[in-house]
Amino acid sequence: MDLGIAGRKAIVCASSRGLGRATAFRLAEAGCEVVVNGRDKAKTEATAAEIAKATGAKVIPVAADVATKDGQAALFAAMPSPDILVNNNAGPPFRDFMELDRQKMIDGVVGNMIVAIELIQRVVPAMKEKKFGRIVNITSGSVKMPIGGLDLSSGARAGLTAFLCGVARQIAPHGITINHVLPGSFDTDRLTHNMETVAKNQNITVDQARANRAKTVPAGRFGDPDEFGAACAFLCSTHAGYITGQNLLIDGGVFPGAF
Repeated sequence: MDLGIAGRKAIVCASSRGLGRATAFRLAEAGCEVVVNGRDKAKTEATAAEIAKATGAKVIPVAADVATKDGQAALFAAMPSPDILVNNNAGPPFRDFMELDRQKMIDGVVGNMIVAIELIQRVVPAMKEKKFGRIVNITSGSVKMPIGGLDLSSGARAGLTAFLCGVARQIAPHGITINHVLPGSFDTDRLTHNMETVAKNQNITVDQARANRAKTVPAGRFGDPDEFGAACAFLCSTHAGYITGQNLLIDGGVFPGAF
């Protein structure tokens, strides 16, 4: 399917690996000029080069921490007026809620709620002028079904979802959409890290921890990051202009609700 966004400019945060990388790849494949972002300079540049070679698109690496003002400035120095913004940031690690002090909680809310809002504030004025904008926030399936040990991540991302619910309706008349994509268990570095933590806490092997988690997924497997990237890219397309303020849960059937 032609997504109708060839020539558009896209910033994809935290896209040097994992779900962000898969999304950046799919947008580049659709003909977008893409900013690839990560904190590791070598990894970010390598990912950008790989995507550019595979797709023929212009891909700009920006090594920066988007949770900082300097990091955000670096993003917009590379691409001042994006048509597409994909917000993504690593969540806090597994931790019992009793271990959370005030600073850890503040850092979690900044990283998984406030940063996305700040970036949206930066992109909306230009999107309004162009009468086109696509904003996608990669959050988590835990927004709908909280996971013990990821309480801080669940809370911050749920806060972002609620905050942007009204914002999406305010800017919809300008041709701008805001949607959220909620991943379940995808085969990424983050999943591996989480499984290592689970294995240590339960005194089992990492392979056992992975097998146990996979059994909880009705689809019987972990998600492929590429299928996640394809869904994100669709929400950025011209075909998704009538979809806004929505949560797309991609979890292989884990969430048991009908709505």
